[in-house]
Amino acid sequence: MSGTNQRIDGKRLWDSLMTMAEIGATPKGGVKRLTLTDVDKAGRDRFKGWCEALGLTVRVDAMGNMFARRAGRDPNRLPVLMGSHLDSQPTGGKFDGALGVIAGLEVMRSLNDLAITTEAPIELVNWTDEEGSRFGHSLMGSGVWAGIYPQDKTYALKDVDGVTVGEALDQIGYKGEHPARPFPADAYFELHIEQGPILEKEGKQIGIVTGAQAQVWYDAVIHGQDSHAGTTPPSARKDALVAAAKVITLVDELMRARGEDGRGTVGFLQIPLASRNVVPGEVRFSVEFRHPDDAQIQGLAKTFPEQAKALVAATGCTLDLTELFVIPAQPFDSSCVDLVRQATKRLGFSAREIISGAGHDAVYVARSVPTAMIFTPCKDGLSHNEAESIQPEEAEAGCQVLFEAVLARANRAL
Repeated sequence: MSGTNQRIDGKRLWDSLMTMAEIGATPKGGVKRLTLTDVDKAGRDRFKGWCEALGLTVRVDAMGNMFARRAGRDPNRLPVLMGSHLDSQPTGGKFDGALGVIAGLEVMRSLNDLAITTEAPIELVNWTDEEGSRFGHSLMGSGVWAGIYPQDKTYALKDVDGVTVGEALDQIGYKGEHPARPFPADAYFELHIEQGPILEKEGKQIGIVTGAQAQVWYDAVIHGQDSHAGTTPPSARKDALVAAAKVITLVDELMRARGEDGRGTVGFLQIPLASRNVVPGEVRFSVEFRHPDDAQIQGLAKTFPEQAKALVAATGCTLDLTELFVIPAQPFDSSCVDLVRQATKRLGFSAREIISGAGHDAVYVARSVPTAMIFTPCKDGLSHNEAESIQPEEAEAGCQVLFEAVLARANRAL
């Protein structure tokens, strides 16, 4: 690295990442820290302890979002935010989300080591339930905070055991007193692994994220007729799984018709009363499309339901399709992105500009606060997987860029 003598401690960053990964560690080397569970509480408690040991003031809002504040020289300046999330998928990796939180912690530690007092306060955020794997609602904490989702309806969401979000927050003691809504902030920076193969494939150390893709998500239920597998002839069948297969194929075809920028996925599929000798009478599954171009997603949102229902009707079944949400493409703030660009160049890292294919808390925060993201490569582009892997020097490079960008923003002339 070049360009500055103010260094974060790469070894300390890596050791802290590995220490956090002990909480919820899985036999295959990943983590399982489902949101608002006792394991999530253990991660939150460790994070809180680390922050308080640095002299940071930790507050928790009504959604369990955690904010750790380091005072600035000017108490009237708006804070510069940074952060990500500590919850994981059921078979998650060590770095998805955690890298952004622990790198933010390392920025705070380095500011203390270097005896730097920034002009503006700096706050490190751990957002609640980014993954959506327990309650079925991703970006939950940042979504409520940003005013996208109503808090009362979010509190009422249930997991598979019937536990609500509100109950789970109470159970782990992280239903805070502060309101979960936007407060005035100067900027937000989020470091994250790419979760895709582009940076590694091109040999780039840093991704300068200019925005995030548009998305549309659906819940689908196909109703057919349960019947005996051995006695029901083809002409009498209303096979919900066959109908689902046709819709899934349609999703794949629509994705591929949009080239390498297209994304279309059925990530969840369930036969509620599955039996090997029963023609399935009901199938439930998810559908999502993503694309950098708003017009592509708007077009899919208009035409996909009609096409899918026609395919299902031809099998004698019916389709209930519920649109969960449409997220427009979200450009990030040009001045914040430019700080990432400048820091990367000053440090001498190879880089490319990139659109985020995944949803991140930054996408919702960006609706209220000027925002930018920084990507680091991950091995084989693999994420949401226990084998998710990055190198210590990749984590260090991303954290150093985060340090430079946050420091520049917090000390900018007004």
